[in-house]
Amino acid sequence: MDNKEQRKEELYSQAIPAGKRRYFFDVKETRGGDKFITITESRKMFDNHSGEVYFEKNKMFLYKEDFEKFSKGLQNAFSFIETGIVPPPVVDESQMDDADHRLDEIDFKY
Repeated sequence: MDNKEQRKEELYSQAIPAGKRRYFFDVKETRGGDKFITITESRKMFDNHSGEVYFEKNKMFLYKEDFEKFSKGLQNAFSFIETGIVPPPVVDESQMDDADHRLDEIDFKY
């Protein structure tokens, strides 16, 4: 892959320094033109045996169709930390079957 192709793939990058960690938010594009985010946690580590410093990286990919659910889940976690109140779960309505929708429409008066 040459530099021109690589530049097209990586559209935006932001590094967030946080003590011994650094977080990277990178917006990339697939060959088909779909944009997605990679979130990388990089931790500075020290190998006591060899005496060398190295970086341990953990990466996740977040696709456009999941942005809203991911954002809601993250906000729920922040809210719980601040308030101690458990928020309602994030629901993926696209994976609910017809029976789930029918239950919502039933009037349960007795």
